[in-house]
Amino acid sequence: MSQAHVSIPTLIVTGAVGAGKTTIGGAVSDQLTEANRPHALIDMDALRSCYPRPADDPFNTAVGYRNLAALWANYQGVGAERVIIVDVVETPEQRADYAAAIPGAAIQIVRLTASVAELQRRLAGRERGDSLRWHQARAAELTALMDARGIGDHVIDTGGKTIDEIAAEVLQRVGWPL
Repeated sequence: MSQAHVSIPTLIVTGAVGAGKTTIGGAVSDQLTEANRPHALIDMDALRSCYPRPADDPFNTAVGYRNLAALWANYQGVGAERVIIVDVVETPEQRADYAAAIPGAAIQIVRLTASVAELQRRLAGRERGDSLRWHQARAAELTALMDARGIGDHVIDTGGKTIDEIAAEVLQRVGWPL
């Protein structure tokens, strides 16, 4: 079977800054590892981390998708059968960018939510000064934007749940049984 006809289970964990994307992506990966399910965990922030950044692409999204394509090919070459991607998804159109980077991707986007007050509290625990102010403003902006654009095939409120409970709910919602 050619690569183009292979269906690649692809989970994108998204949410506003402070929603817990990286933590939950890691916990989902841990649960899959414990169940001996071959997979890769990819944090798009790491794939975009370079300087300078083009004026028309301040978050380096283009290089991030190119890096995703290369990295997925390498992970798949060593046996990964599914992929967890941690990223901020701002538009429904981004789904096509992920699909172009991972031919055959069967994409499901899970958006993690929390109140803006909770997001800002979480951010205060990890950011300082100008960075804190920027991240708190961005959390409110992304929450409103994601709500308005209906981002997420599945939306999970993280309030009052443990990391393991949220990860288990993510796996259940996307139909990846352990």
